[in-house]
Amino acid sequence: MTQSKPKFAPQISVSATYMRGGTSKGTFFKLSDLPERCQVPGDARDNFLLRVIGSPDPYGKQIDGLGNGSSSTSKTVILSGAKQPDHDVNYLFGQVNIAKPMIDWAGNCGNLTAAVGACAINMGLVDADKIASSIDKDAESGICEVRIWQENISKTIIAHVPVHLDANGKVQVQETGDFELDGVTFPAAEVKIEFIDPVDSSSDMFPTNNLVDDFDVSGCGLNTDSVNATFISAGIPTIFMKAEDLGFTGTELQGDINSDSETLDKLEKIRARGGVAMGLFKDVSEAQASQHIPKIAWVGAAQSYSASSGKEVNSADIDLVVRAMSMGQLHHAMMGTAAVAIAAAATTQGTLVNQAASAGQSEKQLGEVRFGHPSGTLLVGGKTEQVDGRWQAKKVSMSRSARRIMVGEVFVPNDSF
Repeated sequence: MTQSKPKFAPQISVSATYMRGGTSKGTFFKLSDLPERCQVPGDARDNFLLRVIGSPDPYGKQIDGLGNGSSSTSKTVILSGAKQPDHDVNYLFGQVNIAKPMIDWAGNCGNLTAAVGACAINMGLVDADKIASSIDKDAESGICEVRIWQENISKTIIAHVPVHLDANGKVQVQETGDFELDGVTFPAAEVKIEFIDPVDSSSDMFPTNNLVDDFDVSGCGLNTDSVNATFISAGIPTIFMKAEDLGFTGTELQGDINSDSETLDKLEKIRARGGVAMGLFKDVSEAQASQHIPKIAWVGAAQSYSASSGKEVNSADIDLVVRAMSMGQLHHAMMGTAAVAIAAAATTQGTLVNQAASAGQSEKQLGEVRFGHPSGTLLVGGKTEQVDGRWQAKKVSMSRSARRIMVGEVFVPNDSF
């Protein structure tokens, strides 16, 4: 009897960079380094990236890939030469679902945005003369302003990347430093990020045309049929609600939410209903295919609490508390794009976020706020204004940090994509 030969699928190797950006990690690729059939959108690209990250994984661990079993680490980035005038790099983000064979290309990752400028410089995608001109010869260091075109949302982002001259006189990205970011264990160099016009002038930052809506949540598991909500599309579409209306305090940590299946189900039903209210879905059933947007978050007045690290957050040091869900789980810190939404909402008089930040006083105009999240605090700034009766966010800013963890090759079975 002839035995059949075992089937062997050779692996291919592809150059990749593994980076932390803000409180997220992701695998970064240069578009031209991808297999040819993956250089265009489609099933081949999606299947390749799924295999790189280790999804779908019914065990939820992504052991056979570079993901780490959380939405904050199940991320991919593709960088390429600038496609828009006056920009340095094109940035495409893919949020990889852990349990399902799905990549959500609908939005941006604000945390990984902090790593894009540095990665683009290291990949040779930023003009060398521009990098060199950013160096102060006396200080042997400087800030390189990298203009990023965010392809998912068609927006400009500016990353202020610190650079320095090494011992050989070569310009290098400065990755180490003393900037501390809550949610990240070790300090690093500060990277300032500016989101320019995060809302299209032709679009409504508040898609319902209201700063606060009476939101129908009947059948979602709350003890009421309606609550107040602020729906905003800045950074990423986000639903803001009062913590108390959800039965929360606003000081929840991951263990309080992520281990409670009933609470998770309730929040997902509300998120789906909110997506319909914002015009993102025609029906709540469509929410299953779009886990990345909208986000759901809850806010409360400033209060003291212990962060997940054990660090004490004092109410006197913050303006409000915010908690946000990402891919069905409470985020361990705060998504960068949700921080953009927080900044835009907080600096717009009359929203629920602005009300929470106003400390019980009458609503007031704010230029920046520091909010408490599960891992600590974050300062964000924003400028919003009404133009022809429509609210617009002109600019939102925040500071993050980024660091290369590994540069090399990732191996993928050739028959998996």
